[in-house]
Parts: sequence; structure tokens; C-alpha cells
Amino acid sequence: MKGSTMQHRFTRFTRFAAAAALLLLAASAQAGRIEEIKARGYVRIGVSLGGEPVGFRNAGNEPSGYDVDVARQLAAKLGVPVRFSDVSSDARISMLMSKQLDLVVANVSITPQRARVVDFSIPYNQAGLRVIAQKSAKVRTLADLNGKRVVVGRGTTADAFLKKSAPQAVVVYTDNFAPDGVLLLRQKRVDAGIEDSSLLDYLASKNAQLETLPTMYGNTPIGIAMAKGDPALLAFVNGFVADYIKSGAYADNYRKWWGARAVPPVLTPQAR
Repeated sequence: MKGSTMQHRFTRFTRFAAAAALLLLAASAQAGRIEEIKARGYVRIGVSLGGEPVGFRNAGNEPSGYDVDVARQLAAKLGVPVRFSDVSSDARISMLMSKQLDLVVANVSITPQRARVVDFSIPYNQAGLRVIAQKSAKVRTLADLNGKRVVVGRGTTADAFLKKSAPQAVVVYTDNFAPDGVLLLRQKRVDAGIEDSSLLDYLASKNAQLETLPTMYGNTPIGIAMAKGDPALLAFVNGFVADYIKSGAYADNYRKWWGARAVPPVLTPQAR
């Protein structure tokens, strides 16, 4: 009887120890990337450095721009230096999913399709799609794009929009609208392009040969993207964005890059 009781207690202890080990493993997995980032000593953030003012390389070949400023502030909040990777439209999501990056601050539109594979913060910026065209191309409506050579980023919201709105357009794909699409427009090798309004408004203001159509299509939130499965990291980044908006840093950063008279889109500093 005594031996049976000891065996029973040992079995219960073994089960308890196994359950505790599983809980520790689960907690370690959930603790996740914040601890991993801090142990590594730096955070890996993907940015798109192809075009002003969102992201580009300055005269010293250093990353610069609106998104770069946001990424630096986020790294400071984490308490570690940042290591940037210049990412293409196509690669930014896959690099998160393969854990080559911790975060992506690269003008990523929050869409239902993307939200199925990555997590997004609350919006830290907002924009829509706009059409930019050579003045000589006489593009006044979306229908005028049919038969024209139109550059878009492969796999972007602009790509899907163009196929639906001007199915007979001659699509010229680029993995990075900026700088590749921008260069095609500057060299007059395409008639028009569709991209984020903030980039195209800035581009048209710097190039007399180009003009943007007045209509903005959609009202697209822009979020910081991360791989799924780490609620602690998502909560941390959401807290950072909320503080970024409420503190006035968002408005200051927006006007820094789009001009003192620019009116920043209204953002809500709370989870949707």
C-alpha cells in the first residue's frame, strides 16, 4: 500500500513537472521577440529607401525619410540600436514571415489579405492611391490609362487597382516603385504610374514634366508589420504608435517631410 502511494505521488509529481515545463516553454515562446531583440542587442527593421520623402538615402548614403524617423524612434523605445534592410514591395512580407526581420516600417498598406499572414500595428500614417502622369500624355481620368504604359509595384494595392480600373493599360512592373518606377517616370519611359499619394505628390512637386490627378483613390491606413504569434510585441508597438500620435511627434514628423503647411491625416491613437 505504501509503495502504491509513493508510486502515485511520483506519477503526480512527474505529470506536474511535465506540465510546468510545457508552461515554461509556452511562456518563453510568448515572451518572444522583445526579449530576443534585447538579447541580440539590436532590432532588424525593414524600410523602403527608394524615394523621398518616405524613405531614401541622403547625401551621406544614410537611410533617411519619414519611415526611417519612425523606425529610429521605435528602436529607441525598445532601447536598442536599429539595423536597416532596404526591402522591396514583394519581399517585405516574406522577410517577416521567414524571420529575417523583426519589424517592417515600409509604407505597408493594411489590407485584409496581408492581415491574414502578418500582424499590423494601429496606423502610424495614412494615404491613398494617386495617378501621376507625364503632362504630355494628357491623362485626365482612369480610362485614359488604357493603352498607356503604366508603372506599378508588383503585388501592391496599386497593381490590383490598375487591373480593375484600366484593364487595357500596358502594365510595367517594378519590384521597387521608388527608385525604379520613379526613374522610369523621370526618363519618360512610361506614360504614368500609380502609387501611394504621399510619394507621388512629393515627386510631382519636384518634377515640372509630371502632374498628379486630383482624385485620391481609397483612404488607406499604413501600419507597422510584424510576424504573427507575438501579442507582447504587437501590444508594445501599438503603445509606441499611440504615444507617437498623442505626443505630437507624428504631426511634427509629417510636417518635417511634407512641409510646414502640410495637414497630417487624422489618426486615432488606439487599437481598432
